[in-house]
Amino acid sequence: MIIHFSKLNYKYGTGGPFAAGVFEQHTGKLISIGVNIVVPSNCSSAHAEIMALSIAQKKLKIFDLGKPGMVSHELVVNWRPCAMCYGAVIWSGIQSLVIAGSGKELEEITGFDEGPLHPDWKEELKKRKIDVIDNLLSNEACKVFCEFTESNGFVYNPCRENSVK
Repeated sequence: MIIHFSKLNYKYGTGGPFAAGVFEQHTGKLISIGVNIVVPSNCSSAHAEIMALSIAQKKLKIFDLGKPGMVSHELVVNWRPCAMCYGAVIWSGIQSLVIAGSGKELEEITGFDEGPLHPDWKEELKKRKIDVIDNLLSNEACKVFCEFTESNGFVYNPCRENSVK
């Protein structure tokens, strides 16, 4: 589902090939879906993870998705979080991060700059009691990244001269 939304997002011209969803961890119930809308919203923080987390928090009327007494929540994303979204994952209260992959494929295929992550970023999440499930449908996610690149989709990277639209 998340990979499908990442493909729809760039195909409809509403953003980059990124999508995320917040789900109840044990039931799989969908709480929210978010897609990357950085360019159309003129907002550099409008990444899929932040959109999905923000919508879930607003919908559930709580800023802490891990508040005691609540059901556990997980964030499902079509690749590992960028440097900014990594922080949002930590502060959101989710108990699980499910990602299609965590390697350099995203950057190599698309040219997006995901920023620096701590070398032991997964261990840092685990220390904060956030489970990481990696390499779930990574081939499918990479297919979408390749299709995005082949479509000449806009790659925004504020620090690169050639990315100015």
